[in-house]
Amino acid sequence: MHQNNTFNEIIIIGAGMSGICMGAKLLKANINNFLIIDKADDVAGTWHYNTYPGSGCDVRSTLYSYSFNLNPNWSRMFSLHDEIKAYFRNCVNKFKLQDHIQLSKEVREARFSEETGIWTLILMDDSVLTCRILISGLGQLNNPYLPEFKGADNFLGQAFHSARWNHDLDLTNKKVSIIGNAASALQFIPHIVKSAESVNVFQRSPNYVIPRNDRAYSSLEKKLFCFFPFFQRLHRLWIFLRQEMFYGVIANYKLSQKILTNEFKRYIAEHITDKDKLKKLTPTYPIGCKRILVSDDYYQAMNNAKLKLVTDPIDRFDQYGLTTQNGVNYESDVIIYATGFKTNEFLSPISFIGKQNCNLDNLWENGAESYKGICIKNFPNFFMLYGPNTNLGSNSIIFMVEQQVKFIIKCIKKVKSKNFKSIEIKESIFDQYNLSIQKDMLKTVWLASCDSWYKNKHGKVVNNWPKSPTSYYFHMKFPNFSHFNFL
Repeated sequence: MHQNNTFNEIIIIGAGMSGICMGAKLLKANINNFLIIDKADDVAGTWHYNTYPGSGCDVRSTLYSYSFNLNPNWSRMFSLHDEIKAYFRNCVNKFKLQDHIQLSKEVREARFSEETGIWTLILMDDSVLTCRILISGLGQLNNPYLPEFKGADNFLGQAFHSARWNHDLDLTNKKVSIIGNAASALQFIPHIVKSAESVNVFQRSPNYVIPRNDRAYSSLEKKLFCFFPFFQRLHRLWIFLRQEMFYGVIANYKLSQKILTNEFKRYIAEHITDKDKLKKLTPTYPIGCKRILVSDDYYQAMNNAKLKLVTDPIDRFDQYGLTTQNGVNYESDVIIYATGFKTNEFLSPISFIGKQNCNLDNLWENGAESYKGICIKNFPNFFMLYGPNTNLGSNSIIFMVEQQVKFIIKCIKKVKSKNFKSIEIKESIFDQYNLSIQKDMLKTVWLASCDSWYKNKHGKVVNNWPKSPTSYYFHMKFPNFSHFNFL
């Protein structure tokens, strides 16, 4: 996958789900002069990096796929990592994106020139690329978070983040300590506990877990999907509408919260009978405040005699393991960080410099903001995919990204048709929009008293869309070009 020229009309940073979608739709719109770059040595973004045992999506496969490229051959309702990555690689081939992709290209700095309307990208190898339109497809789950612990450098065993899994390490008969118990840990703990000698799970706060109800698709279902795609589209619509109902929980609708809370209580009581463990695993915050998790084997694994659930905070590492604040030492051969991602930094660690030397890190010092999740003031000719306030707690992010891609293409066509040098969201519109977003956020459960990756250190929800996915569809359908400055 290569392209030799250093100037492209459009450059997309990231060859994951968002970047592939953007590229495919650009080609369909007969916009061919673009380049997709990625620091990895393969495509698929988060599905390239997250290869831990049990890694998969918590959205059903038929919905976690492009509406314009349904896959009739999903093996399961909830597919695992290898199958999802294969789907995105297939998309690259099907839409003939190979010659538009350069891999192992990591961007260090991206700088806009007001004089020329051109973006200049400096890569880690000091090579330079330039473009008229720059699009970030970096997403929110690409930069692993490693908390700092006293004495961590003294540990003599193996330690790694779940998003950078060490597949060369055999965990059989090892004493394993897992820091964190959210979405990733919930998937790999049932696999680890089968072979390890012992497993200590260090929990900061419990999560709401409901059944995944996963199953394999039958051969008849796959044949129907293949020969009669309309059936898969109906199936996809049913899944979308079912997930849309979950928005009632996010919107603080009491009946919706009660129904799902009762489902959680029924499920956990069915599997966790030890009163002390049940108390430790039962949240005290409202359901939906943090990400709701789905699993068919997590609580079963928590009952395993080899597993110990630790709720005392970690105080320090030593050569042989971890010690909690109450002075208990937990001997460990391996420590796995299941501590999530730096979700609030978005474009980090790339240095983005807009007009008048505006640094994006400084602009977002008190929290990331955008216009419709895609535009930023003082950053002409720049668009984002899966940007601030576009994440969901109830549906497929691919649906959201597809609406963003359509919007961006309409903006690009406007620039091309009038031969404008630049397009930029008006500052007053930008500020007004973000005030409105945060006002809408007051109605959601995300502002309840819980810590979550949806919030930044100031307690501001910078990741999530405060309304339903359907409302976002209409929100993005018709660009209001009076909101932009054109030069």
